[in-house]
Amino acid sequence: MGTQPKETILVVISDPQINFLLERVLKSAGYYVTICPDSAAAQRELVNGGPTLILLGENLTDMTGLDFAASVLRQNPALPIVLIVSIDNPELLKAALRLGISDYLCLPLKADEILISVQNSLTKVKMHKEWVLLEAKRASVGLHQRLDEIDALTRLGHAVTSSLDLDCVLTAVVEAAVELTGAEEGSLLLVDASSGELYMRAARNFQEEFVRKFRLPIQDTLAGAVLRTGQPVILDEKTPQKIKTAYLVHSLAYVPLQSHGRVFGVLGVDNRLNRTPLRESDLKLLLALAEYAVIAIDNAALYEKISHENNKLDTILTHIQDGVIVIDRERQIVFINKIAQAAFGLMDQKLIGHLFDDIFSGNELYELVTASHKNQVDRSEITIGDGRIFDILLTSIPDVGLAITMNDITNLKRLDRLKSEFVSTVSHDLRSPLTAILGYVELLDRVGTLNEKQRDFIQRVQVSVHNITSLVDDLLNLGRIEAGFDTRRETVQIDQVMRLSIESFQKQIGDRHQHLSIDISESLPMVLANPMQMRQVIDNLLDNALKYTPDGGIITIRAGVKQNQLIFQIIDTGIGIPSIDLPYIFDKFYRASNLGNADAGSGLGLSIVKSIIENHHGRIWVDSNLGQGSTFSVVLPFSES
Repeated sequence: MGTQPKETILVVISDPQINFLLERVLKSAGYYVTICPDSAAAQRELVNGGPTLILLGENLTDMTGLDFAASVLRQNPALPIVLIVSIDNPELLKAALRLGISDYLCLPLKADEILISVQNSLTKVKMHKEWVLLEAKRASVGLHQRLDEIDALTRLGHAVTSSLDLDCVLTAVVEAAVELTGAEEGSLLLVDASSGELYMRAARNFQEEFVRKFRLPIQDTLAGAVLRTGQPVILDEKTPQKIKTAYLVHSLAYVPLQSHGRVFGVLGVDNRLNRTPLRESDLKLLLALAEYAVIAIDNAALYEKISHENNKLDTILTHIQDGVIVIDRERQIVFINKIAQAAFGLMDQKLIGHLFDDIFSGNELYELVTASHKNQVDRSEITIGDGRIFDILLTSIPDVGLAITMNDITNLKRLDRLKSEFVSTVSHDLRSPLTAILGYVELLDRVGTLNEKQRDFIQRVQVSVHNITSLVDDLLNLGRIEAGFDTRRETVQIDQVMRLSIESFQKQIGDRHQHLSIDISESLPMVLANPMQMRQVIDNLLDNALKYTPDGGIITIRAGVKQNQLIFQIIDTGIGIPSIDLPYIFDKFYRASNLGNADAGSGLGLSIVKSIIENHHGRIWVDSNLGQGSTFSVVLPFSES
């Protein structure tokens, strides 16, 4: 009466007498009983809590017992069902067994048969549950072991990728090998390049003194065999063997460490006292751990190589006689050597990581770097506070930023100035005797009659004197420009200067039947320039184009705006310039190798043009194809007004 129900039995039978009998028998045995006369009530009971066992009638009011059992077992295949039938029917019994019915009772019912059937069915279910739990536990043990292995490998992989401390990583590899295989000891052996023997690079559970003195020959040893063949080795735990390390082991496993086809070490574990064998699965784990060790060793070697190269590069850049500054794309200083620091009076300052603009703002280098981002200026000269002159080269480096190299050209500039002064002085002193020679030659025909041959000689003298005078004028003009004389500037409409120059060459163009094409953009911006020098630039370039373009050729003059700068070009279809001569075409007295002796010219015209353009903070360059013509391009900054 006061006992608590130990199991819940659901009775699904439409016959009230049978229900009464079953309820009395089951309750007397301590079971809790729920009576449901139809399938609908039984389904509600199954949803609400669920019984431990079902006693099911052969026929219900709305369906057969087997149909109801089929629907229940589809949802809960482990629920035991005992079928109660009125007449013993072998065919019905077969159908019930196929369906998964636990037991089968036939009327008339006896109390002991009912209880035995119920108890047997519940016992089977309990045994099945215990078996499932046992199998799940066995599977979970293996699963936990695999998870532990994966976790250890993950932690080791993180250590390999996040640390450059080779001792720490290799020790972690050996510790993981001992932990995952359950071995007593572990070691990582590497080849000593000097002796050719194996030494312990990392170890677990070995005495420190033993590790320090350990040396193992490659010949006639298991580790040496692994090193020679590249194949792993595992010892049979049933046959303890004495190996060259001078101690007995019950089981041992060695795997090779190899990179790029070369074996350079061995990873191993062993059991000296413990008789637990090492399995093939342990060998696979060791092979995976060996890969981590190889990666760590390769990373350490690569890091050492990179560090060595970086130190070498840093030493070169630090001691080179040119100043070097490197800034990134955010204009932070990445590198600056002592020469550059000393040039700007920045010694003993930590500049790496500072903004270039904060350190160099206000001087010529800052303006040059800023202009390079806008106008692609890559080379110029600056003068620093102590009067020294540096040639500055800006080089864009992909994925890094901008490299600035500074070459001290103060002495070269001084020599160039002395040379220019000497040339200017000599040229000036030549003007007086040349004028006298020309004057006396012109007076010869006034003191006597000259024959035809004498007149020819006098004419040759006059031409030569005029050529020398022209050369002297060019030298003096170039000297004045390089010395910075006549620095007068005013806003100039460059298209007007071009048209004046073109007008002065119209007769020469007509005489040679050359075609002149003019492509000057309307409303060109003003430039701040010396108008006479700009006229000289255009005259010299146009004269060159006319001189070296054959009769009937085409000469084109273009002017426009590009990248916030004024650019004009003089293009011809003349003889062109050999590629070997292009780097020197603006040098003083240089004449292209394809010009004959008959071609007039001193070789100073383009030098004068270049000096004028650079004094106006512009650039000039030439593109040419031999036999097809040349294009001289000039870039000038706008006038700020």
